[in-house]
Amino acid sequence: MSKITVAGAGAFGSALAVALDMADHDVTLVGRSVDAFRESRDNPRLAGVPIPQRIKLSTSLEVTGDDLLLLAVPMQSLAEYLSETAPRPKAAIACCKGVDLATGRGPSAIMRDALDCPSAILTGPSFAADIARGLPTALVVATQDPMGPELQETLSTDTLRLYLSDDPIGAELGGALKNVIAIACGLCIGAGIGESARAALMTRGMAEILRVSVALGAKPETLAGLAGFGDLALTCTSEQSRNFSLGLSIGGKGEAPKATTEGRHTARAIVKLAEAKGVEMPIAKMVAGVVEGKLTLEEALSLLLSRPLTKEWPYAYRPDLHR
Repeated sequence: MSKITVAGAGAFGSALAVALDMADHDVTLVGRSVDAFRESRDNPRLAGVPIPQRIKLSTSLEVTGDDLLLLAVPMQSLAEYLSETAPRPKAAIACCKGVDLATGRGPSAIMRDALDCPSAILTGPSFAADIARGLPTALVVATQDPMGPELQETLSTDTLRLYLSDDPIGAELGGALKNVIAIACGLCIGAGIGESARAALMTRGMAEILRVSVALGAKPETLAGLAGFGDLALTCTSEQSRNFSLGLSIGGKGEAPKATTEGRHTARAIVKLAEAKGVEMPIAKMVAGVVEGKLTLEEALSLLLSRPLTKEWPYAYRPDLHR
């Protein structure tokens, strides 16, 4: 039995805690809101799936060198959270997706700067409710540390299948950037532009993800797997996705829901990174403009459709061709 602490009692952190408890691990769930459901065990962020009594609930993070620490805190809070808590676990696994808006860093760099322990990225196509209910789900655990196989074995369960990757940069970028394309797809469907347009956005969005990720040091094959294409396919086609739903609401009603959506922060951050690398990301730029209120959806669509005609696959897979 492994001791596992999950920091972050939102939907995804709570779902991971439930799944790992079912695999007979010693699990502690840490979050500011846990007192609200300590008695009822009904976390409103994971409706319909009670938190098992065996899972210990805490409002403060206390880990030892024997614990695995799963960081399911919001991406924009990760650096501050690690600075404030200064944990020293056996290994830390980031379960958040996005790019830090203030610094342009991903979770790998933030953990490397803040922690003196092995680290990894846990990502892939998944909804919290599916994981918590024990529905079959496949994710990627990405690390360059020799502990990788141990983390893969420990965190896999009967229904949660983990694949091992040695490309944390690619894994974290795939998980972050698909949220931006999901917003674009939501805008498309919400505005009634059509399924054909969504398919085009997903495909050309994948090309943008590949271009910028390779330019930032990722392996293209990582983006063709669960952490890239798999996560993109799920997030762009389901209203369970907060990012897709954000675009859907803006496109259909002209207003954004209040739920946390990392994609809106990631869009702004990745456009800056792409410009610094000389990589064009017209879809991401369009999303950033719309969610910031600098472009109307009609203006964004016009800009995309008026771009010069060009080739397809060479630009999708070659980082030296940035159109």
